[in-house]
Amino acid sequence: MLFADIIVDISHENLDKTYQYAVPEQCREEARIGALAEIPFGKGNNKRKGYIVGLSTEPNFPVERIKPIYGIVKGSLVIESQLIALAYWIKDNYGATMNDALRTVIPIKKSVKVKEKRYIHLVLEKEQAKEKLEECLRKHYTARARLLAELMDHTTMDYEDAINVLKVSRQVITDLTKQGIITVSSEVRYRNPVKNLKQEEYQIPLNEQQAEIADTIKGEFGMGIRDTYLIHGITGSGKTEVYMDIIAEVTKQKKQVIMLIPEIALTYQTVMRFYKRFGERVSILNSRMSHGERFDQYTRAKNGEIDIMIGPRSALFTPFDQLGMIIIDEEHEGSYKSEMPPKYHAREVAIERARLAGATVVLGSATPSVEAYKKAMDGEYRLFELNQRAGQGTLPKVYIADLREELKARNKSIFSRKLKALMQDRLEKHEQIMLFINRRGYAGFVSCRACGHVMNCPHCDISLTSHNNGKLVCHYCGFETYKPKQCPSCGSPYIAAFGTGTQKVEEYVHKEFPNARVLRMDTDTTSGKDGHEKILAAFAAHQADILVGTQMIVKGHDFKNVTLVGVIAADLSLYASDYRASERTFELLAQASGRAGRGEKPGEVVIQTYNPDHYSVVAAAKNDYKEFYNQEIAYRRMVKYPPCSNIVAVLLTSKREQEVVRGANLLAAAAKKQFEQVNQEEEILRVIGPTKANLSKVNDVYRYVIHIKCDDYALLKAVKNYMEGFVKYSEYFKYCNVSYDFNPMNGY
Repeated sequence: MLFADIIVDISHENLDKTYQYAVPEQCREEARIGALAEIPFGKGNNKRKGYIVGLSTEPNFPVERIKPIYGIVKGSLVIESQLIALAYWIKDNYGATMNDALRTVIPIKKSVKVKEKRYIHLVLEKEQAKEKLEECLRKHYTARARLLAELMDHTTMDYEDAINVLKVSRQVITDLTKQGIITVSSEVRYRNPVKNLKQEEYQIPLNEQQAEIADTIKGEFGMGIRDTYLIHGITGSGKTEVYMDIIAEVTKQKKQVIMLIPEIALTYQTVMRFYKRFGERVSILNSRMSHGERFDQYTRAKNGEIDIMIGPRSALFTPFDQLGMIIIDEEHEGSYKSEMPPKYHAREVAIERARLAGATVVLGSATPSVEAYKKAMDGEYRLFELNQRAGQGTLPKVYIADLREELKARNKSIFSRKLKALMQDRLEKHEQIMLFINRRGYAGFVSCRACGHVMNCPHCDISLTSHNNGKLVCHYCGFETYKPKQCPSCGSPYIAAFGTGTQKVEEYVHKEFPNARVLRMDTDTTSGKDGHEKILAAFAAHQADILVGTQMIVKGHDFKNVTLVGVIAADLSLYASDYRASERTFELLAQASGRAGRGEKPGEVVIQTYNPDHYSVVAAAKNDYKEFYNQEIAYRRMVKYPPCSNIVAVLLTSKREQEVVRGANLLAAAAKKQFEQVNQEEEILRVIGPTKANLSKVNDVYRYVIHIKCDDYALLKAVKNYMEGFVKYSEYFKYCNVSYDFNPMNGY
């Protein structure tokens, strides 16, 4: 027998309230995840509709008590059905409960109050109203008299004004309504996160390269071709203008568009460009919006009141029922991968949502992810190149400053001689400077300041992480060693964990350039609701000469007067204990370099590093993505890292260390045993660990990790499914939580 789990009320707070029904033989073919079914509900068997969210052959209680469904509603592919089908795909592909997946794709909270604007209208003719007013004055009904007098001047007034300004009670309004003297109307007022913006004539003509790409995608969209495109465009090449040109065509065909932008780059500047072009048919989502604001944007989308939704990862689940295109800008960004279960990647989910909706996907980046570029090279995505800057801008001149040479020259400042000289020059010319501190992925790697040698794991080619007990640990295989007193490469005593913060850099700037006006942008200075906007607006208005910040300052900002970018420490992300470290370093250096020379004045960039010969630094300095990609993909192929192979990280957590150690050992052993037949000829599936996680204890919760490597993603999914079943039916995981992360973006 087949049984269906059905949700009757699809609101955020009722997603875990499912009811099990039997599926009759005649309905089996149509019964699928997301289908709308007619069911007998409650004691009276009232006919209701509900969505199928699960199918199984196991009953949850005695079969004789399970009612059969009446049937599947024909032609019922509503937007909720599509989102439920997408939730099931996420659950199946990334390892999570169906409930977690549903909460991800159906983020509307029913508990949010709808905001209404109410008005009071006078029903009586003027003469009748005059008589009523005289009667109220005679009887000393002063509040009624005030309201009537106002309505005789203006036949409609704001309900709240009547209460707050005229001091009329709600009871008076109710009484007059009952007497048929007035009526009260209401309209839903949406909380609008995009305030005080005006639509203007905004259309920048495309250059030849831009027009060719836009015309190809538009032409194929018009012919009904639904493909995935990757636009690889250097910084400042005008990718946004291409997106807008394509969006204009898609919306003209009465289709809707979701545009994903990393949260960090979702600035007022970006929103303004879209709003000027498309007006009120645009809305945005971001994490700083209230629940009410977010709820209203989803409602407007569902009601067809907007055509374009701009936002981070969560905007992917906007309930558009005429979705025509999904655009993912800066597709290389790590924030497109969810860190909470289900640990999905927005790029992959966007392609599945587009398949379900019959939509096109456009990916864009100056530094595409290795995964996306490999798929383009393999012909899975269509690749377009934009290799010249739009308008007057030219690519900046890049210098690499070798910090080992600076130490030899007794320069102990955090600024190399080259950077200091160029900063002085820009301040004299009243041009602006951005100083970028590359702290991304920094995890206490240990390096030598004299020769640049980094303490690496001999087994994993990943930097060792410094621990407070004096040990260096590899968080991929568990290898441990003691921190040396001298550099094993050159014998220098200058070996230590490395790190520079934004405050420290700001202090150095004030010390070296006391007259310079400095703004700092990091998590401390941007904690307020409009923290980012205020700092960026002040810098754009030239209220500061120098902007100091972490990676948030290098994402998509366009400042015409910035002619110098200094990268204080390129190495910090290079030696994070993560196989993606070189890719992230290249991305950040290329993006940082891209901030200089975007106006008419030429720009210069100084990259300060202890490793001037590292391929990611050399390629970023030359702005040569292909050179970087060829080296990186060769390395990934050799060590079998994604996208040349696949990894699933299985994270086990518990407040009881004994339980998590036992659970991890049991699960690893069970996986090895279950799939040992697959591995008889050669090691197709490799189970590594268990070992302590990178953060082995957080808030008294112990964390252990198992890594499983396999070329075949489908086989890796089968391992995950087996593990899920093993955990579900084993008594040993009572106090232990297990989660799965496919091709993790961060090391465990």
